Amino acid sequence: MTTPYQIILRPVMTEKSTALSELENQVTFRVKEDATKPQIKKAVEKLFGVKVVRVNTMNASGKPKRVGYSMGRRSFYKKAIVKLAEGEAIDFYALEQPGEEHGEV
Repeated sequence: MTTPYQIILRPVMTEKSTALSELENQVTFRVKEDATKPQIKKAVEKLFGVKVVRVNTMNASGKPKRVGYSMGRRSFYKKAIVKLAEGEAIDFYALEQPGEEHGEV
């Protein structure tokens, strides 16, 4: 059984995802490659305590990259765009890190 921490890997912080967050109340996450939409919905609701309306997923292909003479490839990954209910929000900067004490840095 997978935990919500294993399904949601990290938030995606780009210009496009920030605009989606501000205008459409959508949050973008990088998720486990074999995660399903219902699993992602449950994980986000449990981790952040918000109501999820819709989940859209996409598989991003790894692009070929060159370093000097050698060719390589970036890894493939799965991305989920989560639409939150009206009035719900996730503030990543206010979240407490695991193991972090209150008020201590």
